[in-house]
Amino acid sequence: QVQLVESGGGLVQSGESLRLSCTASGTIFSIYTMGWYRQAPGKQRELVATITIAYSTNYADSVKGRFRISRDNAKKTVYLQMNSLKPEDSAVYYCKVSGRLNYWGQGTQVTVSS
Repeated sequence: QVQLVESGGGLVQSGESLRLSCTASGTIFSIYTMGWYRQAPGKQRELVATITIAYSTNYADSVKGRFRISRDNAKKTVYLQMNSLKPEDSAVYYCKVSGRLNYWGQGTQVTVSS
């Protein structure tokens, strides 16, 4: 089975940066799309950013210009560089990897203080 391990979350102040990482392990032949989603208390889970196997990216309007998603296929890892963080970015961030099937990470907490 495929497992996703996330890391990089933490507590920062407004304007600071964090980088999230998510690494897939197990049997997976081809990862077509990798992405990050987030969910704040009392809110729906929302898409933050995705990156395809062709390195095409898309972002939520709220993070455009501040966040950057990237992937390392050899390491089966996706990253989310988060700059100029705002309190509104506080949430649990979940990694998603899509091959033939979809897989989710366990989530990592990001908290941004004012």
